[in-house]
Amino acid sequence: RILWNPGYFITCFSLFSVASHRIDMFWGYHFPPVCSYLSFTDNTKASGKRVVGDVAYASAKERAAYITPVPGGVGPMTVAMLMQSTVESAQRFLENYQPGKWNIQYRLLTPVTPVPSDMEVSRSCTPKPIGELAREIGLISDEVELYGQCKAKISLSTLKRLKEQPDGKYIVVTGITPTPLGEGKSTTAIGLVQALGAHLGQNAFACVRQPSQGPTFGIKGGAAGGGYSQVVPMEEFNLHLTGDIHAITAANNLVAAAIDARIFHEATQSDQALYSRLVPLVDGVRNFSDVQIRRLQRLHIMKMDPATLTNDEISKFVRLDIDPDSITWQRVLDTNDRFLRTITIGQSPSEKGYTRTAQFDITVASEIMAVLALTNSLEDMRERLGKMVVASSKKGVPITTEDLGVSGALAVLMKDAIKPNLMQTLEGNPVFVHAGPFANIAHGNSSVLADKIALKVVGKDGFVVTEAGFGADIGMEKFFDIKCRYSGLQPHVVVLVATIRALKMHGGGPTVMAGVPLPKEYIVENIPLLEKGCSNLRKQIENARIFGVPVVVAVNAFKSDTEAELQLVVRLAKEAGALDAVKCTHWADGGKGAVALAEAVQRASQAPSHFQFLYDMELPVVEKIRIIAQKIYGANDIELLPEAELKIIQYTKQGFGNLPICMAKTHLSLSHNPEQKGVPTGFILPIRDVRASVGAGFLYPLVGTMSTMPGLPTRPCFYDIDLDPVTGEVNGLF
Repeated sequence: RILWNPGYFITCFSLFSVASHRIDMFWGYHFPPVCSYLSFTDNTKASGKRVVGDVAYASAKERAAYITPVPGGVGPMTVAMLMQSTVESAQRFLENYQPGKWNIQYRLLTPVTPVPSDMEVSRSCTPKPIGELAREIGLISDEVELYGQCKAKISLSTLKRLKEQPDGKYIVVTGITPTPLGEGKSTTAIGLVQALGAHLGQNAFACVRQPSQGPTFGIKGGAAGGGYSQVVPMEEFNLHLTGDIHAITAANNLVAAAIDARIFHEATQSDQALYSRLVPLVDGVRNFSDVQIRRLQRLHIMKMDPATLTNDEISKFVRLDIDPDSITWQRVLDTNDRFLRTITIGQSPSEKGYTRTAQFDITVASEIMAVLALTNSLEDMRERLGKMVVASSKKGVPITTEDLGVSGALAVLMKDAIKPNLMQTLEGNPVFVHAGPFANIAHGNSSVLADKIALKVVGKDGFVVTEAGFGADIGMEKFFDIKCRYSGLQPHVVVLVATIRALKMHGGGPTVMAGVPLPKEYIVENIPLLEKGCSNLRKQIENARIFGVPVVVAVNAFKSDTEAELQLVVRLAKEAGALDAVKCTHWADGGKGAVALAEAVQRASQAPSHFQFLYDMELPVVEKIRIIAQKIYGANDIELLPEAELKIIQYTKQGFGNLPICMAKTHLSLSHNPEQKGVPTGFILPIRDVRASVGAGFLYPLVGTMSTMPGLPTRPCFYDIDLDPVTGEVNGLF
């Protein structure tokens, strides 16, 4: 009957296997579009003694979903039985499969007292192969690009595969205004994920920033968490990782080189000489590159043949006419180096007297880092990289990387960096480490893509925990008003980390300095000092509640904290509006020490949330800055210095006035003065300058004396860092 009416039989099936003994028996019109066909052929035979070419391939390929040749000697019944077995196996798998539920083996910790150094704790465990972890959380091999045994890059195709999967619960970890020592937000984020996963059986994924080598070798040290709540191996986490920051440095400095080279060449060549070099003869023909065609279109020159441009059009095309005083793009380095804050470039005789004052910024404060953190796709990143404004022309026209012709090269340099990096916690939970913008001089959050992939991977009942840098006034505000605007994601819970140490400092305690022993006020019970300092906790809870999201306070307990002090903070946090407040000991106990916090977060994630942004993007730039200063920092008003005022007028005129605001401000105070602790009042916030990160998508006012290049202290961390030449192990990192 197949021979009588092959089309009828084929349309009844999704998989079809047959040996017909007839050449070109099956044509495209026989196949439904979703059908997969297995063709039994033997190209060594001319005609029908064996099955030869029973599918008219040229016609069938236009209709069938797949046409798969089967090697000679394998009969159709064998293949049919194999297909039946495959279908039955898939059915059994689907019957037992719970969407989003991982089959993951966690690592059992045995914490010791006193807690060893972070490096010793990290080395006390053997991480599972990262490929194994990837399989446990449902990633497939094509989505995992291994970088050794302990880290991997994850393909953005994961998002496409899981696009129908509901998102999990989205948790952001922030904190009170910190001491210079930090209050353990990263440690809390890792501890919370370990508690949710290893101890409460939930799918839980951490998303954290990649640390800069500036602080790692400076004074703060690494950022892998600490104690029994950290990302491992910590030395791989803190040093290079997969090279993303180096890629950003290379891309950024390529732009800087292109700017000065273009100014130099325009100053030393005629229009025609520039044109002949920018559009060179190749095999006797001139052709525009793609990026040059886009520049012509922006200039409203709708011509494709280089020979047809007029002299006036050639001049417009070849001359960017960059105003050196308007250049906002700086070279970068991922090192704290105070002597690069102001430099002079172009002093070699070969540069023919073209010199200018410039500076270096730290890489993690660069716009390309912000682009990486805020992009939603490879296409979006390419577009953002092309939109970056580096200077203005002498007529006030913004000059972009697309105008320089370098935007495509930037995308090539960043094509691997866009993929999130997968690592693991001590207890075996998955962690994405991706992007690392500073929070005081950038927006201070890990990447949108890492969060989006993690939310799909954990499934609707899982949890993704991400960290916003420094206090709620800095990283959290930018998380909501910048990151969430561009990602479209809405968090379910804010976890606000507080320590007794920091609250005592805000109550008027002595200065806390890195590398110096804590004064006795911080290691003995002092209820009045602590209660006074809780004003900062109240203000930061208020800041979080402005955005309409439930708040849970995590009191990160140290061994010197007394029970009376901890209970006081818990009570005052609840009175200030926190949905819950709990003591946490995850540094000493791992995930077990954050179980109470995890349970509080689970409850809070079910509470009503009324998420809202702080300001409307269409408000004038000055008004948006004023709203942040008054509502979040508690300022009476703002003061625009002349440079800032001019920049706001310029950016508004250029069409950038509707971008969100990213305040570059000290993280050590709610005000612009790092010495003012607690909740300063009555101050005027000085805005020294305003810069534009158009590709990233924000304007950033510089508050007070904020520097974009940190310096090294008297005794940097690198004094303690060394390599064991026998074992190859890194010593001294923390």
